[in-house]
Amino acid sequence: MSDRRGPIVTLDGPAGSGKSTTAKAVAERLGFRHLDSGGLYRALTLALLEAGTPVEEWNALTEEDMRALDVRVSSSGTSFDILVGGRRVSEELRGPEVTEYVPFLASLAPSRASLLHLQRMAGEDGRLVADGRDMGTVVYPSAEVKVYLVADLQQRARRRLKEVGHEDPTDEEIEAAAAALAARDRQDSEREHSPLRKPEDAHLIDTTRLGFEEQVAAIEALARAVERD
Repeated sequence: MSDRRGPIVTLDGPAGSGKSTTAKAVAERLGFRHLDSGGLYRALTLALLEAGTPVEEWNALTEEDMRALDVRVSSSGTSFDILVGGRRVSEELRGPEVTEYVPFLASLAPSRASLLHLQRMAGEDGRLVADGRDMGTVVYPSAEVKVYLVADLQQRARRRLKEVGHEDPTDEEIEAAAAALAARDRQDSEREHSPLRKPEDAHLIDTTRLGFEEQVAAIEALARAVERD
């Protein structure tokens, strides 16, 4: 264990593998704070859209340009509030335009560099559960517990549709969602900066046939074993 007050637990994995919901539940069980790194990239995307910066100009922006958009995090109990220009943002981060452009924004090196310091500051004291796509490889390479979540593509598609209110999707809707997730997987895995990778020392957990309670309990047990050590 480092000189942090408690361990850092990272959950990485492809879109729709259940990272955010699982991480939030694990943090609540442990009494840790939960950091949704994807929310930060969505906030940066929202800030650019609200600033009226044309998407075709985003790849010319510098790290300083990204930082000037004033995306910040503020500790709030067992989670973090995400702020854009001093105002708390939440529901607007899930809007269709943000969802469309956040993969592109996240592929840009300046965007990742501009948010890296925020994520590392959030983890300075430990007792943190962070989810994303490079938490265990780039942001917190010394995390005491690293987990890599995977799931069958069709199952991930069903979960993603359920998140947006489709409780009983058709086969066509599932296929379309699966195709979109597969495209996102390729983009995340092939991008030049901080590509999606399983950390070498991560615990691989396949959630395809696991109940939510089972996967939360498995990760909680890993974290508590580290705390006992």
